[in-house]
Amino acid sequence: MKVLVIGSGGREHAIVRQFKKSPSVTEVFAIPGNDGMKDEATCIAISQLDFQAIAEVVRREKITLTFVGPEQPLSEGIVDYFQAEGLTIFGPTQAAAELEGSKAYAKDVMDRYGIPTAFYEVFDQVEPALAYVKKHGAPIVIKADGLAAGKGVVVAMTEQEAQQAIISMLDGQRFGDASSRIVIEEFLEGEEFSLLAFVHGGHIVPMPIAQDHKRAYDGDKGPNTGGMGAYCPVPHLPKGLTEQALETIVHKTVEAMDAEGRPFTGVLYAGLIATSEGPKVIEFNTRFGDPETQVVLPKLQSDFGKLLIDLLEGQEPTAEWDDLHHLGVVVAAEGYPEVPVKGQLLPELHKLEGVQVFHAGTVLQQERYRGAGGRLILVSAAAETPKEAATKVYATLDSVAWPSCFYRKDIGWRTFS
Repeated sequence: MKVLVIGSGGREHAIVRQFKKSPSVTEVFAIPGNDGMKDEATCIAISQLDFQAIAEVVRREKITLTFVGPEQPLSEGIVDYFQAEGLTIFGPTQAAAELEGSKAYAKDVMDRYGIPTAFYEVFDQVEPALAYVKKHGAPIVIKADGLAAGKGVVVAMTEQEAQQAIISMLDGQRFGDASSRIVIEEFLEGEEFSLLAFVHGGHIVPMPIAQDHKRAYDGDKGPNTGGMGAYCPVPHLPKGLTEQALETIVHKTVEAMDAEGRPFTGVLYAGLIATSEGPKVIEFNTRFGDPETQVVLPKLQSDFGKLLIDLLEGQEPTAEWDDLHHLGVVVAAEGYPEVPVKGQLLPELHKLEGVQVFHAGTVLQQERYRGAGGRLILVSAAAETPKEAATKVYATLDSVAWPSCFYRKDIGWRTFS
């Protein structure tokens, strides 16, 4: 079959590559795609929000299945549009995608259906929000309600940080309409991890858990980012944690969305934290995460295309995963996540051996890649242990020069002790 991947980042590059490996898939298309995936997919320069034009491509090329990578097309209703046109697509409807599109809605769902999460309040005015912080103190977490490209969260360690975040979001509209309403929630102690699952019609196919590194700099210092690296699995967390999270969070959330009249199809991403009271939800995404996708999906040994079609057709899907440890490090442009430098010449990426390279913010000019965004690439390796995987990646990264770029040197550090 032919498949189409919507999106243009590192996550979509990993999805394209996994489809390319699938025996059931004969051809892969990407809209709009990026220069780094052009050897693996036919990229078509159409806006990922031009649903009519995308549907015309699907019909013209006789594409069997469309897979949506990013959150914005989902929140704007691409699945609803395709379903109305009688086209096969994997992802949540606009109503179901509100689980990610509104943090306040997600919190309300968790509250109504007894899904464990942090205590919270929702605000759209500065003064009541400031009063709430004064009453509860710090550390405390401030979140823009809407979509903010993974950057709409401030973990405030002091009341002053919290106050600045509140004012910049509500008064300064730091994230535009996305921060016209905010969620303030308690700071949870524990270790974060990501549990993703393919979901449709009562079937839930969990993936191995992963852990990403949100802070920009070594030692988990600096501003929050979309993610500076990740690894999968997470061997130092208790073995029963995944089963507990599936039972108390993932299954209950899928059942809750059915009860809400918003049945969920797609990739459900649960960003979780292992607390002394068990796993709790930090946030939901209604699609693959980035950079987790680049270390989770390559573990899949089954036919990716067939898995999704089986799921959509109500058959029991097969998902087999390798036993290796996958670890990936993001190379970002200097200035990320605020104002990244662009145009820097990158090393000859095709010469990097023993690793996988996933492209995100790059552009190909005269046979060399240059930086064109914040996070440029992710370099990953697989090995028998996380330490071995990290050694492979860092030996490769450290062997070449990265002008006007940076990367964390400690991805996976929690697994090394």
